[in-house]
Amino acid sequence: MITKEEIKIKPGKLFIDGKWVDSVSGKTFDTLNPATEEVITSIAEGDSADIDLAVKAARKAFEDGPWRKTDARDRGRILLKMANLIEKNKDELALLETLDNGKPISEATNGDLPLVIDCLLYYAGWADKIHGETIPVRGEFFNYTLREPVGVVGQIIPWNFPLLMAAWKIAPAIACGNTVVLKPAEQTPLTALRLGEICQEAGLPDGVLNIVPGYGPTAGAALAEHMDVDKIAFTGEYTTGRIIMQAASKNLKRVSLELGGKSPNIVFADSDIDSAVSGAMTGIFFNQGEVCCAGSRLFLEKSIHNEFVDKLSSRASGLSVGNPEDAGTQMGAQVSKEQFDKILGYIDSGKQEGAKLVTGGERCGERGYFIKPTIFDAVDNNMKIAREEIFGPVVSAITFDDVDDMVRQSNRSIYGLAAAVWTRDIKKAHRLARDLKAGTIWINTYNSFDAASPFGGFKQSGFGRELGVHALELYTQVKSVWINLGN
Repeated sequence: MITKEEIKIKPGKLFIDGKWVDSVSGKTFDTLNPATEEVITSIAEGDSADIDLAVKAARKAFEDGPWRKTDARDRGRILLKMANLIEKNKDELALLETLDNGKPISEATNGDLPLVIDCLLYYAGWADKIHGETIPVRGEFFNYTLREPVGVVGQIIPWNFPLLMAAWKIAPAIACGNTVVLKPAEQTPLTALRLGEICQEAGLPDGVLNIVPGYGPTAGAALAEHMDVDKIAFTGEYTTGRIIMQAASKNLKRVSLELGGKSPNIVFADSDIDSAVSGAMTGIFFNQGEVCCAGSRLFLEKSIHNEFVDKLSSRASGLSVGNPEDAGTQMGAQVSKEQFDKILGYIDSGKQEGAKLVTGGERCGERGYFIKPTIFDAVDNNMKIAREEIFGPVVSAITFDDVDDMVRQSNRSIYGLAAAVWTRDIKKAHRLARDLKAGTIWINTYNSFDAASPFGGFKQSGFGRELGVHALELYTQVKSVWINLGN
């Protein structure tokens, strides 16, 4: 296992047109280790001028550079080489993620990195299988379609799974033949910049991937409203998603959004209780609760409520919270002081509105942004902690005894990203899979993902689907060709 002393962390620069450059303004910002509150390194701060340079480089690579003439199979080979290089540098990338984000090294190593590699391998296989169709139209015509890349794609990713979210967006975009300008979250730019080095080593031509760290109101806004960007893909808060849609309207660029969630995790009395408790633990405490599809609303059938809360509380109280670099740590630090304060504010709100604090609810330790795993009971679905996305290790237990009313409450949310059902009744499971308004339904599991399975939301959880064949629709457009075969 690599140590942080063995990693040479350089001051971060912008990656534009295959070159590592300072920002036009010369500004920099610090990226912090949330577990220690110490500065890791300084990062060049991109803004509208740097975004413009990156878009020009991406446009040149798409229109005039070698990327336009690169065979689809060769695009797949580059993605394959990227996957192999990430596998080779897996320990380094996992530690970079842990230092910058605060997540446990065990999760970065065994969760994030394998999914990153799998995503790249999956889309490497798709690169030469994206094709059109022939259509039997009326008359003496030959009609066929071409499925072509969209062009220059702007991608804005969040801080909770920095490298994984970069892979989810970059891999299908590149497989389809697009060029990319990526803006990583200002809290967690390190693995995205390291990915730029890996892409160079893999043989990705200059300008195909450009990486511009910076802040949302400057770099992010400039990318969303840029008139020469053909498509914008964003993962983050729904309020920012609205702003991006407005900005994108200036040139009617295509938009896909993967936004927040307030996912119901529903446990019936006929379920395997111990398995459901484990699922609830994963659903809310994995990645410190900083997961868009976290099971933050825990609906418990009345007859098992007390048993379930007791078991969940016992498990949560025993979680090892601390240094993310330790292999035994189960929950690390929240990503930033801003997020730390926001979560504690929601915990205070829950107390004030009359929810019963079962365990946690306070800072853990005196240094770093650590919060104890927190369980609220006797929660009403109308309380703030049950309506708004907390994005932290806080779960709200809600009791039900009427299934239809529980479904109505589950769906009574502006979000619709995910939901889970725990039951041995297969008919009930299938019925609820239809009745629950969410893009992903888990039955007797939680947080199951695969590069081949689509992911995305209903309602204000966004639109468009990442992963699987459906992601190819985000990064391609269809052209219809007619040929007159008559006289």
